[in-house]
Amino acid sequence: MSNSDENLEFECPRCSEQVLEQFYGPCGSCREDLRQIFVADIRDVEVGKFEPKMNVTPNAVATKE
Repeated sequence: MSNSDENLEFECPRCSEQVLEQFYGPCGSCREDLRQIFVADIRDVEVGKFEPKMNVTPNAVATKE
């Protein structure tokens, strides 16, 4: 087992540059590019009032008074 302090030397799977990183994956500049491309817009979503679905119809015994 290797220490978590050690860096790996590998080819970035996105830009094919040789990089030295702690984990395998896109290099630092590619990660930054991806963050800029896939920025999520925060917005308020209005949700209607919850109304439970009636799956059971009342039987004659239940409706007797």
